[in-house]
Amino acid sequence: MKSCPVVRMGKECIKVAPTDRVAFLSEELCIGCGICVKKCPFEAIYIINIPKSLATEVTHRYGPNTFKLHRLPMPRPMEVLGLVGTNGIGKSTALKILSGKQKPNLGNFDAPPTWGDILKHFRGSDLQNYFTRILEDKFKALIKPQYVDQIPKSIKGAVGPLVRSKDERGIAESLLLELQLDHVQTRDIEALSGGELQRFAIACVAAQQADVYMFDEPSSYLDVKQRLKAAQVIRALVRDEGELDEEGQRAVQEVKDAKYVVCVEHDLAVLDYLSDFICVLYGTPGAYGVVTMPFSVREGINVFLAGFVPTENLRFREESLSFKVATGVEEIVAARPTARYKYPLMRKRMGGSKSGFQLTVEPGEFSDSQIVVMLGENGTGKTTFIRMLAGLPGMEPDPSEDGTVPPVGGFAVSYKPQKISPSFEGSVRALLFAKIKESYGHPQFVSDVVKPLNLDGIIDQEVKLLSGGELQRVALAICLGKPADVYLIDEPSAYLDSEQRISSAKIIKRFILHAKKTAFVVEHDFIMATYLADRVIVYEGSPGLDCTATSPTSLVAGMNRFLKVRGRGTPPHRALARRAALSHTHAPTPSSQQLDITFRRDPTNYRPRINKKNSQNDQEQKKAGTFYYADD
Repeated sequence: MKSCPVVRMGKECIKVAPTDRVAFLSEELCIGCGICVKKCPFEAIYIINIPKSLATEVTHRYGPNTFKLHRLPMPRPMEVLGLVGTNGIGKSTALKILSGKQKPNLGNFDAPPTWGDILKHFRGSDLQNYFTRILEDKFKALIKPQYVDQIPKSIKGAVGPLVRSKDERGIAESLLLELQLDHVQTRDIEALSGGELQRFAIACVAAQQADVYMFDEPSSYLDVKQRLKAAQVIRALVRDEGELDEEGQRAVQEVKDAKYVVCVEHDLAVLDYLSDFICVLYGTPGAYGVVTMPFSVREGINVFLAGFVPTENLRFREESLSFKVATGVEEIVAARPTARYKYPLMRKRMGGSKSGFQLTVEPGEFSDSQIVVMLGENGTGKTTFIRMLAGLPGMEPDPSEDGTVPPVGGFAVSYKPQKISPSFEGSVRALLFAKIKESYGHPQFVSDVVKPLNLDGIIDQEVKLLSGGELQRVALAICLGKPADVYLIDEPSAYLDSEQRISSAKIIKRFILHAKKTAFVVEHDFIMATYLADRVIVYEGSPGLDCTATSPTSLVAGMNRFLKVRGRGTPPHRALARRAALSHTHAPTPSSQQLDITFRRDPTNYRPRINKKNSQNDQEQKKAGTFYYADD
């Protein structure tokens, strides 16, 4: 490129051979003028300035002008290390290195260093002992993969026998019961849903004896109750090991016998609940990532949300993320003339027989500038109710006792489904023009929705080649771009990282408030659900059998009801017996549906935090009946 000042001086800052498919840029010679970025078409070149202090702390690099990871998280024996950061920042790379499946090259991809050089690089840190154990070949590491939908391609068989074949700790039966896999023991892996595959993967990893347990996004596809159960199973890997001393602290006699647990999680409430300490990863996705020093759980998550690392005096995000609702918003909404809609008592039976699923919807009403969040376990009918409101074919309410069908409608709807299957031939730009041409050309919609969703970076990509998170953002933009009175959004946080979830929640909240519309949202991420909710619908009953959707209530009342609900409709013992008869297995022991957790607000950014079990706050809130504490 002749316009590059360094090239004009006769130095090969940019080099392209006739046989090369990709140009090479010398990072040592580049002065960061940005001329090549403007000259190169399709935005193929990015120039990113990195602090010089990180030059000696490169842990791994894949090649020239490619992604590199600075530093590594340091696991501690008998404690759970949580990793938080955006997608493409190096979390999975760190897991591969810590598991021994990938040898760190310290940035020398042309001449990889020996293990002696690697140990010398980490000399004086806990990682020196950690890599020494890997080098001795007496180190077993297990990883729960991120993409559990790929498991049926490599594993065949039924759930129960497979979990028992992995059982080296004698806990297979308790894991099947804790993770709600007891009723699918005879089911083949290929027939499992996403949530069942996730729980199966967690059970297989937790049942084995290993030195390091790693869990990559264990809450995907799971509802709130299942996420907490999975977190308890993960914590039990270190909680039951070792003995407690007189001060109640876990004593580890020998480091070689200690277990390490590392968890990557985007649900901040679950990450807070299961972790003992946190490492934050920041940087530029796809370019470089930096691992911070370990923080306490509260401080680490607050550092990520604030976008500022105090130990390094470095800001990696322009805006901090807070969950405090603006003062006076409720009064502003209440002062506006709002249109109220009502829906009657409705029932819907799925399956066409008495053995199928039945949903009862209590009558309710909603108004403009309002978001109604649906809370409940998987299989309780949240998507069924959404599809009934959308008026999809075959989803009409069942006739009442007098033979009439309850009227549902009177308002235009826009529906974002739970599962997104792209079939459009063309780019994202063409899809937006085809689906929401008028909104996509409106400056207000572009500034409020398109730009905050970061669609500019993928606007020219083929729709069928998008990742799950990119598809989710495009689907959300299309849903909000359609003219409607009611927006029906099913699980908007799926496949999104922590930062994207918070941004999406703010986009939805701002759009519904400014457009004076209504939204019904199904969400399992508790932090995102509490930020969005103006009203709450709680689903009670026996999942997959008989459930009831309550009338919309206030946020605090709905959250308290959801957290302490024990189930309605079919009695627990009858429901379990019916489930056992349908799955041809023995009926499991009846168990309460109560989550047995309490929430408090963080005083810094007001995010909901799960109280540690039997802590002083936990006991006081349970005694007072305030399972969800919302006083700011």
